[in-house]
Amino acid sequence: MKKIKISDHIWEIPTTEKEGMRVPARIYGSQSLIESMDEGVFEQVTNVAKLPGIRKYAFCMPDGHWGYGFPIGGVAAFSLEEGVISPGGIGFDINCGVRLLKTDLTLEEVEPKKRELLDLLFRIIPAGVGAKGFVRLTNEKFRELMVNGAGWCVENGYGEPEDLGRIEQGGKLPGAKPEKVSKKAFQRGMNQLGTLGSGNHYLELQVVKPENIYDGEKARVLGFDKPNQITVMIHCGSRGFGHQVATDYLFEFNRVMPKYGLFTEDKELACAPYTSVEGQDYHGAMACAANNAFANRQVITHRVREGFSRIFGKSPKDLGMEIVYDVAHNIAKIEAYELDGKKEKLLVHRKGATRSFGSGHPDVPERYRSIGQPVIVGGSMESPSYLLVGTTRAEEETFGSTCHGAGRTMSRSKAKKMVRGHDLKRTMEEHGILVRAVSMPGLAEEAGVAYKNISEVVEAVDSAGLSKKVLQLLPIANIKG
Repeated sequence: MKKIKISDHIWEIPTTEKEGMRVPARIYGSQSLIESMDEGVFEQVTNVAKLPGIRKYAFCMPDGHWGYGFPIGGVAAFSLEEGVISPGGIGFDINCGVRLLKTDLTLEEVEPKKRELLDLLFRIIPAGVGAKGFVRLTNEKFRELMVNGAGWCVENGYGEPEDLGRIEQGGKLPGAKPEKVSKKAFQRGMNQLGTLGSGNHYLELQVVKPENIYDGEKARVLGFDKPNQITVMIHCGSRGFGHQVATDYLFEFNRVMPKYGLFTEDKELACAPYTSVEGQDYHGAMACAANNAFANRQVITHRVREGFSRIFGKSPKDLGMEIVYDVAHNIAKIEAYELDGKKEKLLVHRKGATRSFGSGHPDVPERYRSIGQPVIVGGSMESPSYLLVGTTRAEEETFGSTCHGAGRTMSRSKAKKMVRGHDLKRTMEEHGILVRAVSMPGLAEEAGVAYKNISEVVEAVDSAGLSKKVLQLLPIANIKG
């Protein structure tokens, strides 16, 4: 497929490449990243460019790889009046996202107790397929949680009020409609609050070394002012609840598309007009799942704080255990952007992509508004992660979006053929990264060899101006489902 080089980090597929494209497709990345992408990525992003009401471009970030419907790394914004909403542009794990906690502890303080700490966290934070949490919910309480998200957790003792100001959207997506959630989704989600799940989800202890701080001033604003400071990264989403919501509405959208005169070559891009009854129903159910994911990460945060407090004999507050930020990367949200000289509200789908608002944006927490929104980019278990900040350039170019992680280069089945979980665990521990995993085959699926070079991905978005590097986080211990 023809790709025109716009700059060192932007490539464009024109509308002439595929019949029916309404806008060009733009892919971000270095030449080597573009060359390493599966051809399916380009097929998928150009299919997205055909959807009704799409504005400006269909985007794919440098961590892009083949996904369900949209490529993972895909971003697209749609007119509220003429556009569609598509579960394939959000993903099955609705509001899969990343939360970063800082501590005032240093590597020197944590290292002697690292194994004890990891063992305790592994015991008190359920992980793996079908894992059940410790929070018992009635149907009524679960409905309240779907509407209030992380706020429900704080109200019920699983966090502090100041936590909410450090979560995207305050930890609550508006417009949630519990009545539009199926009975099966209810049943799947009721007992999963505070659980990691499986796949690429993890809880990781990390260290920020002085030589890996690229912008000291911004690092201090973000709360990093000690050498070898310890952090905790939580990567998970809405678990079986979100998966069922997506499944239910994909079936429904495929059923009703003919009624609206909609057709997609790829059934995975099933959609409905945003203003339609079905589109509004899905948006309301999707918001419920997004709020469930915010709540899930909040309850896990509560357990992490309890674990640290027990091991180090101090309160979470005395340990400096604060949320740096929490970002969603599988979500659709209404946001306003300037198009053709005027502000327009759009429905922005991000699927394996992170919001990246610049300094001064009103949706950036006041404490970070001078530097831009924190952008958390998680690596594989064997690679570093990164903390960046958003930019006004991203708002102007990509509907305020940037990358979300390293991005897979290898299927899970292929990774399991190449790597044995027990061997990987031993190798990681030899490199100073302790591992606790529910499943050794599951561990093998997430080997570093299955992912792109995250440093190259981050360099691409930094060079393109979509977000700017602040610091690197190195793994020292990991919990996998």
